[in-house]
Amino acid sequence: MLSGNAIIFLTLVWGTREGQTILQIAECGFACSEGVSCKNKVNRNIFNSFCRQPPFSMAPPTLESLMLSTVMKCAHRESCALHLSVGASLVMEGSLRGLEICLLSLDTQETRCHSIRIPKVSSQKMVGKTLQVHFDCFEVSVAQHLYVTVKTIPYYCKVQISREYHVEDCTDADVARNIAACFAGRLQYNVDHVQKAIEVHFADIPRGQPYYVRLCLKWFACEDYSPPVLVNAEQPGKPVSLKYSQLLPCLCIEGWAAVPDAVRIQICPFENDTRILWDYIFYNPFTQSLSWEPPCPVQGEVHLCGMSELGHQCWELSHTGRTVPGNVHYLQVDPQPWLCMKFTTLQGSWVKCPFADRKFPGWKMKIHQLPDKLRAFFISKTPARFQVRLCNRSNPSHCHVLKTISVTPQGGADATGHIDIPESEVCSPDICIQGWRTDVDYSIPVQMCDIRCRIFESPYSFLCMGL
Repeated sequence: MLSGNAIIFLTLVWGTREGQTILQIAECGFACSEGVSCKNKVNRNIFNSFCRQPPFSMAPPTLESLMLSTVMKCAHRESCALHLSVGASLVMEGSLRGLEICLLSLDTQETRCHSIRIPKVSSQKMVGKTLQVHFDCFEVSVAQHLYVTVKTIPYYCKVQISREYHVEDCTDADVARNIAACFAGRLQYNVDHVQKAIEVHFADIPRGQPYYVRLCLKWFACEDYSPPVLVNAEQPGKPVSLKYSQLLPCLCIEGWAAVPDAVRIQICPFENDTRILWDYIFYNPFTQSLSWEPPCPVQGEVHLCGMSELGHQCWELSHTGRTVPGNVHYLQVDPQPWLCMKFTTLQGSWVKCPFADRKFPGWKMKIHQLPDKLRAFFISKTPARFQVRLCNRSNPSHCHVLKTISVTPQGGADATGHIDIPESEVCSPDICIQGWRTDVDYSIPVQMCDIRCRIFESPYSFLCMGL
């Protein structure tokens, strides 16, 4: 049997474990059955990793049990450490000299071993009896995942017990109250827009506890935006100035106590201000590709759309819907002033027209009235192909195509091309002439309606994009 104190100790450990209370200890240590002296040492003997067969003359030894629990050793309230308490029992045989206890961290693959040995004389006296061993000097971390193995000394094949064990995390009330890694505190901040800096400090952090703060960009994890700044224990509550270039919606402030495996607290004060993301639209005139490459993840949908003449509505182009997060790319895009991108998120919808400043080479279509016919005339600064469609406008957003005519290009840059349309086919209030660019995948048609023939001496004209 264990000594009286040890029996009470093990009873408390396993009884309080069920009530989710972690026992506190003054010092870590080890103990064996009552009346048995034993010694503990760190075991670095690799030869005990290889098993041997027990002698034929002796019955196989039996490891009866392995009990694991977490205990807490505190110097004072704000300086506590977690330890693993290991209890094991073994039916002794004459050749046994004790037990080896090994702890493998499944998070780091680090292994630590201790051996609990008894003298040869004590071993002979214990033959057939149960040796009980208790050891609680393995310091462990919050939420650590462990694999514990107990073997005999010497190690006889198939005589061992192994268990997986999860150390309590910061949701445990005792751990949260006493372990520094769980002291999250509160982050407070002020934004200095002139200096482009965020002033941060921790509130409610234990006195004498150093901590880190940093800015990070939150994707799947929070990636470094600025290096962590250490606030020393001698400067509690000292504000830290963290520089930024843009207040992005995924820009977060993160802080944690300067201890291993500390709980990190995080605030993202700008997460609802997604408008800045719509500025990350890029156009490559050589590949004619239009892309949106946001620096932050955002849930939503993107469309290309055509802005109405009055600028109050943007009609979505079919087959242009893209679901985000992620970058969005459109190939073979015609850079027209009214070709726009429409973004829809939970916060609403926004429209950006990247070509509205007319800085890109474009094309224009004019309608000239000639005797008994109209001439659709195209001019482009870059090589392009065009098409004319006659359509019947049934409502403001739809025009039913009646006839399609291809325009033969003439020349390269500053190319011109035209087709003639009989006056009788277009001189009707509901008939419209549409000009399309056909050598790209995404383009907005130029449309002229309500053509009244032989009324105006000057030609009809419509500018699609300034040259």
